[in-house]
Amino acid sequence: MTTMLDSDATTLSIDDATADLLFREARTVKRFTDEEVTDEHIAAAYDLMRWGPSAMNISPLRYLVVRGSEAKDRLNAYTMEGNHAGIQAAPVTLVLAADVDFHVHMDRLTPHAPGVGAHFASQPELSESMGRMNAALQAGYFITALRAAGLQVGPMGIADSAALDADLLAGTAWKSLFLVNVGHAVADAEGATRPRAARLEAHEVSRVL
Repeated sequence: MTTMLDSDATTLSIDDATADLLFREARTVKRFTDEEVTDEHIAAAYDLMRWGPSAMNISPLRYLVVRGSEAKDRLNAYTMEGNHAGIQAAPVTLVLAADVDFHVHMDRLTPHAPGVGAHFASQPELSESMGRMNAALQAGYFITALRAAGLQVGPMGIADSAALDADLLAGTAWKSLFLVNVGHAVADAEGATRPRAARLEAHEVSRVL
């Protein structure tokens, strides 16, 4: 038998300002300033998020930094038309991807399980499903870490992932998941974000066994 979880029982261990920065007041941003976002700034966010858990510590998330008009034009060949202008205007767009050959790093990342990398190497379908699932998990950490680094983000889908992979990720075992525009939001500008929409309450989305 199952019962619904009471949503009023949780106490946070972070202060309200941090909760607001990372979640409650953080928004999907559509318009950014032209302030530069450096590779070092993005790497600082990665250095924070990499400590989040993944299955067996496989850590399959990879990212491609796309910056500049020419590079954005190449990227936009594989994105939805409604996103073209936003991608061109953002200081940086990240292609978040899963490395389905994550097993090549497992001797270093999983010393507690010697030989497991060879097991994944022999099962490419398992490697791809594991890689995609865990990279998607890490992508959520990355978005939160970018916010922790003082940046704002605008995630979006890809119109043709296979073609993007064949072009922009050629020579790798990376499989694209989605895109994230990154920068600093335009202050008080109409259209920078949509009005805040509702979210489901804990009791609407949970059951207890």
